[in-house]
Amino acid sequence: MPYGGPQQQYPQEPQYQQQYAQHQQGTYPDQMQGYPAPQQDQQQMHPHGPQHAHAHGHPQQQQQQTYGGQPWDTGQGQYAMADPQAQQATQAYPEPEPQAHDAYPAADPYAGAEPYAQQPAGGYPGEAPDTYGTEESYPPPEPPGRRRPAPDPEAEPEGDEDDEDEDTASGADAGRGGRRGGRSKGKGKGKGKGKDKPKRSGAACLVASLVIVGLIGGGGYYGYNYLKARFGAAEDYTGEGTSESVEVQIPNGAGLMAMGRILKEHGVVASTEAFVAAATANTKGTSIQPGVYTLKKKMSAAAAVKVMIDPAKLNVLTIPEGKRAVEIYKAIDERLHLKEGTTKEIALKEAKNLGLPEWANNNKDIKDPLEGFLYPARYDISKDATPQTLLKQMVAQSNEAYAKADVKAQATKLGLANPLQLVTVASLVQAEGKYQHDFDKISRVVYNRLKPNNTETNGLLDFDSTVNYIKGQSTLDVGAVNDLRKIDDPYNTYRIKGLPAGPIGNPGPEALKSAINPVSGPWYYFVSVNENETLFAVTNDEHNRNRQRYEEERKKTRQ
Repeated sequence: MPYGGPQQQYPQEPQYQQQYAQHQQGTYPDQMQGYPAPQQDQQQMHPHGPQHAHAHGHPQQQQQQTYGGQPWDTGQGQYAMADPQAQQATQAYPEPEPQAHDAYPAADPYAGAEPYAQQPAGGYPGEAPDTYGTEESYPPPEPPGRRRPAPDPEAEPEGDEDDEDEDTASGADAGRGGRRGGRSKGKGKGKGKGKDKPKRSGAACLVASLVIVGLIGGGGYYGYNYLKARFGAAEDYTGEGTSESVEVQIPNGAGLMAMGRILKEHGVVASTEAFVAAATANTKGTSIQPGVYTLKKKMSAAAAVKVMIDPAKLNVLTIPEGKRAVEIYKAIDERLHLKEGTTKEIALKEAKNLGLPEWANNNKDIKDPLEGFLYPARYDISKDATPQTLLKQMVAQSNEAYAKADVKAQATKLGLANPLQLVTVASLVQAEGKYQHDFDKISRVVYNRLKPNNTETNGLLDFDSTVNYIKGQSTLDVGAVNDLRKIDDPYNTYRIKGLPAGPIGNPGPEALKSAINPVSGPWYYFVSVNENETLFAVTNDEHNRNRQRYEEERKKTRQ
C-alpha cells in the first residue's frame, strides 16, 4: 500500500491503530489525509532519511502557502501542501509489508515527531470536510431483518407514530459519494407528515366491546363455579340410602379422598367432598379400615361413614395369631354361611391344590397338611368368596412370609431337618408363650431341650400345648404327667423325644422371628406367673420353686 491517499489507510488495520489514535488526539501527523509533514520534521520521519525526502519532490515551503492558486496560512508554522508531483514521488516508494504481530506492538518509527497542523474547520477551500476515521464515517450495523426507514429531518420531533422520518445525505456526502452516500434517502421520498392517519371504524370498536363483555361474563361464570366448588357446601344425598346394595372394596393405603372417589363411582355418595367432610367430622376417632363393605346406594356421606367405622359391618375375616386350622375352618363356614365342617372337608380333600410348598408334606404323621400355612391376617370377603379362594389366599400369604424369612436357609443354620420343623418351633413358641416379650427366651428353651446332651428333660419337650392340640382343647389343667405319657400320638411331647410331627397352630411373624433368632441362655424351664412376669429356670428344683409362686398367684385371682 503506497503512502498517502486519504482512503488507503484504515484505522482498523493493526499497524495503523496507534497512529490513528494519535491522529485523533492531535499528536500525530495526519498522513491518513495525504498531507506531508513539515520539512524540518521530514528529515526525522522519512524512513529513508532526509535526502530521500527532497528527492521525492518535497521542497521546503514558506509560511505563505498556496492551494488551488490561493494562498492560505496553516497557523502552525511552515508546512508543505501535497501536490500531484509530490504524490507521485511519494508513491514511488511502496509501503513496507506489514510484519506479523507479536504479543507486543512494534516500535513506532515516527515516535517523537512534531504534530501536523490540524485540518482547518470545514476542510480546505473547495473541499468537502473529511470525516474519514470518525464515528460518522462508520455507521452502526443494521440489525438483522427488515430495516426501519431513517427519520425524516423535516419531521417534527414529537410527531405521530405514523409519520416516519428519513435521513438525507449531507451536501458533503452527496458531493463525495462517500460511504454513506449509497444509503442516504433523497428529500421528499419518505412518508410525508401531511398524510392522513388511519381512522378506527365503529365496527372495530363494537367488536372489541363485545369481546370484553364476553370475557367478563365468562370469567364471572367460571369464577362463580370455582368459588361454589371451593367454599360452598358439597353435594350430598340424604337418608340411609335406597334398597339397592353394592359391595365396595377399599384397598390398603387408601386415603379419605381415594375412598370418597371409590364410593362415588359405585353410586354410594353424591360427592367425594361430602364424604371427606363427614369422615373428618367423625367424633368417635375410629379410622376406616381397608376391606370390603356392603353399602346402599345414594346414602348420605354421614350414613356411609357410620357404617364403615363399625367393624361388624366390614366384610372381612380376621385370623388371629396362633389359631389352629380347625378353628379357622369353622370361622370360614360361619362367615360364608356354610354348613359346619364344609371348609374342613374341602381343605383335607384339596390340600395339594391350594399352593402348599413342596417341603410342606414330608411327614406322613401330620394331622392337617394346612396347619402352619393359614397365615394370620385379615382377608376380604367379597360376594364371590368361597372356602377355596380364602384358603388359597392364606396359603399364599404364608408362602410369602416364609420366603421372605428364608426358612430353608435358617432351618439348616439352626440344625433342623427341614423348613417344616422351623415352622413347628414357631408354632410351639406361639402356643407356649403367653406374651410376645417372652418369645425369644421360650425359643431358647425349645432348642436347649432338643439338644442330645439334655439331662434335665432327657430330650423331651413336655409341652402341655401339644396335648391340648391332640385333644382339641385349650386348658392349663391337662392332667397328671404319668397319664399324659400314656397317650400314644406323634404330637405328644410328653411321650416322644424331639419335635411333634408338625405345627400345632399358625404362628405369626413375631413367633417366627423368635424361632429363627433365639437369645442365648441356659434355661430348660419356664412358667408365667402373671402378665408382666415369666420365670425361667435352669434346674428342675428351681423350676419347682417357681411353680409354687405360680400357684399362689392363681389362688389370688380365684378369690
